[in-house]
Amino acid sequence: METILIVEDKDSMADMLAETLKSEGFRTVVAKDGLEGIKKLKEESIDLVLTDLKLPKKDGIEVLKAAKDENPLMPVIVMTAYGSVETAVAAMKEGAFDFITKPFDTDHLLMLVQRALETQRLRTENMLLKEEFSSHLGSSGIIGKSENIVGVAQQIQKVAPSKTTVLILGESGTGKELFARAIHNLSPRKEYPFVPINCAAIPRDLLESELFGHEKGSFTGADFKKVGKFELADKGTIFLDEIGEMDTALQAKLLRVLQEEEIERVGGSNTIKIDVRIIAASNKDLEKAILEKTFRDDLYYRLSVFPVKIPPLRERSEDIPLLVEFFLKKYCKELKAQLKGISNDALNMLSQYLWKGNIRELENTIERAIILCDGKTIMSEHISLNPVSVETSIRNLSMDGALEDTAKEALRIAETQRIIKALKETKGNKSRAAEILQVSYKTLLTKIKEYHIE
Repeated sequence: METILIVEDKDSMADMLAETLKSEGFRTVVAKDGLEGIKKLKEESIDLVLTDLKLPKKDGIEVLKAAKDENPLMPVIVMTAYGSVETAVAAMKEGAFDFITKPFDTDHLLMLVQRALETQRLRTENMLLKEEFSSHLGSSGIIGKSENIVGVAQQIQKVAPSKTTVLILGESGTGKELFARAIHNLSPRKEYPFVPINCAAIPRDLLESELFGHEKGSFTGADFKKVGKFELADKGTIFLDEIGEMDTALQAKLLRVLQEEEIERVGGSNTIKIDVRIIAASNKDLEKAILEKTFRDDLYYRLSVFPVKIPPLRERSEDIPLLVEFFLKKYCKELKAQLKGISNDALNMLSQYLWKGNIRELENTIERAIILCDGKTIMSEHISLNPVSVETSIRNLSMDGALEDTAKEALRIAETQRIIKALKETKGNKSRAAEILQVSYKTLLTKIKEYHIE
């Protein structure tokens, strides 16, 4: 529900405007003079200002300037008496969204208000889009049919409608932002901004300004007032990726935001009320970070009201064919490649790899394979995979899920390493290696093909 500040000194007009706007679902705040209007701007979270030009104590132009000082994106509609068009034009030059001449039709006013709010939303979205570094996570569709990923999707569906803070945990490359976007898009906030910010990608001394904004002159280089990400995300969702990289001083300020639902710009003294849902993510062990005194335990407990753990790709290998199909379509379109698909050998190779870099690594592998492929079908020779050591394989062995699945994976790792050792001992002589391993020649060839042993 958007909040509209009405600044009007005539009681009858103020009451009429308030009732009209309330009937359309808006929340209204009324001020009887310009000075009170400026005060309300500081006290309330205002989405739009509707102000008369001629007011006691402070005029409408001063209210307009105060609104723009609070938030440069805030739309202001100026009401003016008939014959004061020149003054209204002056207000437009000061940044007013539009003006309306009294007496006016309420339907026309409502149309103007809706247009102003929609324009403000588009400006906010455009500002955010310019700052996004990647577009490949723009979709909120979750791809997969494995039990692990279906379970996560069910958790997301349950928590999305609430305002509950969510902490997403998972290795790098598992698509934590994708899941955060899914929560936002399934929530009542989906019509408002989703604002992602990577806490690890921004220098620590600049992160506070990025999150909360700053006042002009608050530090060297602050030549203008900056609206922070929390203000841009008002009524929407802010996604704090790599939250474990935030320093403890800023963690304390974030904790206050969670508790009080208000922020202060850097160098400012006024508190600004916000309505923002926070989703945080980390690939770090935050409980270990608490023991190491690098992460606040009180912040952790506020963030992890609803923890969601994203499984690594090696624990959801049955989803790989679906992901491969998705990335093939995506990059064939982007690269204008005319491919029919991928061979079974190549797909098996992808399905059995341990994917240390998870979905991000798989996506990069498919893009590279499309570039290398000269024909219509991606073959195993077009797939470039980094060799995985036995130590890495064992370290990445899942300790979750069914015992049978863990046993199968451990067997695959052990057999692969034993076959490689036998082939090295026999300098590639498969018949001799089969004798050493005490299996038939056919069984050895099947294992070599199945495990993609070069």
